[in-house]
Amino acid sequence: MKKIAVIGAGPGGLASAMILAAKGYDVNVYEKQPFVGGRNGHFSLGEYTFDIGPTFLSMPQIMEEIFEMSGRNVHDYLDLKELAPMYELQFDGKRIPMYRDRKKMIEVIQKHFPGNEHGYERFMEETGEKMQALMPLLQTKHNRLTDYVSKRALKALPKLSLGKSVYDVLSDYFTDEKLKIAFTFQAKYLGMSPWECPGAFSILSYMEHEWGVYHPIGGVNQLSKAMAAVTEEHGGKIHLNSGVKRIHTDHNSISSLELDSGEIVKADEYIINADFAEAMTKLVDDGVLRKHSKKKLENKKFSCSTFMIYVGLDKKYEMPHHTILFAEDYKKNVEEMTKDLVLSDEPSIYIHNASVTDDTLAPEGHSAVYILAPVPNNYSEIDWEDKEDTFKQLVFDEIEAKTGFSDIRDHIVVEKVLTPKQWETDHFVHQGATFSLGHQLSQMMYFRPHNRFQELDHCWLVGGGTHPGSGLPTILESARITTGWITEKEVEPV
Repeated sequence: MKKIAVIGAGPGGLASAMILAAKGYDVNVYEKQPFVGGRNGHFSLGEYTFDIGPTFLSMPQIMEEIFEMSGRNVHDYLDLKELAPMYELQFDGKRIPMYRDRKKMIEVIQKHFPGNEHGYERFMEETGEKMQALMPLLQTKHNRLTDYVSKRALKALPKLSLGKSVYDVLSDYFTDEKLKIAFTFQAKYLGMSPWECPGAFSILSYMEHEWGVYHPIGGVNQLSKAMAAVTEEHGGKIHLNSGVKRIHTDHNSISSLELDSGEIVKADEYIINADFAEAMTKLVDDGVLRKHSKKKLENKKFSCSTFMIYVGLDKKYEMPHHTILFAEDYKKNVEEMTKDLVLSDEPSIYIHNASVTDDTLAPEGHSAVYILAPVPNNYSEIDWEDKEDTFKQLVFDEIEAKTGFSDIRDHIVVEKVLTPKQWETDHFVHQGATFSLGHQLSQMMYFRPHNRFQELDHCWLVGGGTHPGSGLPTILESARITTGWITEKEVEPV
């Protein structure tokens, strides 16, 4: 069978490798880091273990289907725990749990947002119909403009909420501003403002409320480890500490890869799972690309970044697995992050307290806590060497004043901070934009880099920078689209 070279062992690259290795292809994955997973990897600080990026799984059926395509049952590899509540939201001192169970969710709405119960039921019913119409678009390649007049596209068109933002869509269902935010903050999963994110993405909150939120014991990084294991079981090879230094081309076709070691790798097809913009600006020689040159990419819109604090604590807090603390003026906070490109005086903060569910992450009686504050990407030119400690203390001040983690600084045993600058330098994320290219309609489907990359022959893309977009479920779908396209008997012209 054909030789496949995969650049990057992130979830998209590993899912592709797993599927293709199961079909008998000769698959080799080249990963710069000493671990698999990319942003879906893990690290340890002493006896404490942390996910680097994603901290929950949703739409588990996609993951199950990907493993079935590889002749495996994902539940033989992952011990999934559904979380109830899915997460707890904090507004002005109020703690509001959010449930998949519709009866419990209605009770929460009756208590905190009376009069909005029918809006919730209507949202779930109508967004379920939207999801059914949109899924075929998210699971199919888009390489021709004529795709927009296909039967599946025309069927989905009325459900796209064109001209509306996610916030606008939720305003059709809810009257309370905080409840609107509770169903629109998921736009942050794409690194976008709910006031700008296209209305079609109202499906993000529906996905959670319909299928739930899950934690794999050991962390979400276990998904990457499982896919790596299945790849190797089928004869695929994963080369760690083997970064790609250069993509060599010949007449707009990839001819080989040059590794950091100097080794030259040749294959029949090449799959790029590295951060898309980083790969195109750092791995491909100037002048090779026209539509995705460095200059063209600088004109694209990119997601926000994240400021991360990972702390090992000598205390276990009886707080929810996920807590989201919203700034009092949430819209101002979001605009500062996505438009003004400045640091907020009152950031919104996400706290991942996985040790209440999973005792494998820290010693007994201790906890591994992950703290995230969305911030501008590096186009902001924020001097993080100067701002890091001040912003870190601000985050801790907010947490201690407003949440049950009231004395968290007194219990820190180990600590690591990851700034947007480090996302760029240490994790090879273009401009530290942790959610990749933005998800404006002008950068979606046909207008996003194609799964079969349109500028280089024998070049394929997976991950958040290609169709259908960021987030683990869609990244897995990108692998399913790309591998399906590779295995077609007659590959359609670009």
